[in-house]
Amino acid sequence: MTEDTGIAGNEHDAEAERELSWRAKSVGLAAVDIDDAELLHGWRSDPVTAYEIGIWPRSLTAMRERIERDSDDDRDDFLILLPDSTPIGHIALSGQNIVNGTAQVELMVAPQHRGHGHGTDALDALVDLAFGELPMHRLTAETHTDNAPALAVLAKSGFVHEGISRAACLHRGRRHDLAVFSLLRPEWEALNRPRAWDA
Repeated sequence: MTEDTGIAGNEHDAEAERELSWRAKSVGLAAVDIDDAELLHGWRSDPVTAYEIGIWPRSLTAMRERIERDSDDDRDDFLILLPDSTPIGHIALSGQNIVNGTAQVELMVAPQHRGHGHGTDALDALVDLAFGELPMHRLTAETHTDNAPALAVLAKSGFVHEGISRAACLHRGRRHDLAVFSLLRPEWEALNRPRAWDA
């Protein structure tokens, strides 16, 4: 999970009339489509982003194949869109286990759109989807312990810091710790904030 992508530019002409799957306070969520592969590939190819979200940048072809493969899988991927349909990031509910009611959240916001509350609004909306429309009971998230923007977003959205996964990530020859967060359904129910369906 990251709030820092280092990617400049967010133009995506195909988004002009994009249908929203879910709304949030300041943004909308639109289901990722195969046509979004180039945009997502550009964001994820940045080395800062790759480090923050713990991925190795892959080819555009691999990104297209992943989107096609995951369309009916255990994840839901969304572009985060401003009211004018400008794409500003990506958010996902991955590793969904309906039997256990568990899933992981992933968030990536382009740097020029950080600091405006869009990451928090998008995460709140995804959490509302997981607990309000899906039978989830526990959501988890991980981020680097030095990723201050992501740590702040998780805390603001009600996630509880569970602990540290020590030396869980290798980057530039050094091991780094990951902060582990979770949010349970009763904790979500106790949050005093409007729900996404009230937006």
